[in-house]
Amino acid sequence: MTVSLDAAEIARQLADLRLEHRDLDAAIERLNLDPQSDELALKRLKKRKLWLKDCIARLESALIPDEPA
Repeated sequence: MTVSLDAAEIARQLADLRLEHRDLDAAIERLNLDPQSDELALKRLKKRKLWLKDCIARLESALIPDEPA
């Protein structure tokens, strides 16, 4: 079953994902500055950040109306 989201819901989800993406960016930066940081944790944060970026891109493309061919 496909769930159709309205533009307001997509915009809300985009805002949430962008906020989490920025938070992860800050956390990754802090870990990079710490020479004793956990490399595995850092890799997981980076992987999560990339996943969020993909989700954001998909939602942004969902906001673009389909044009007739």
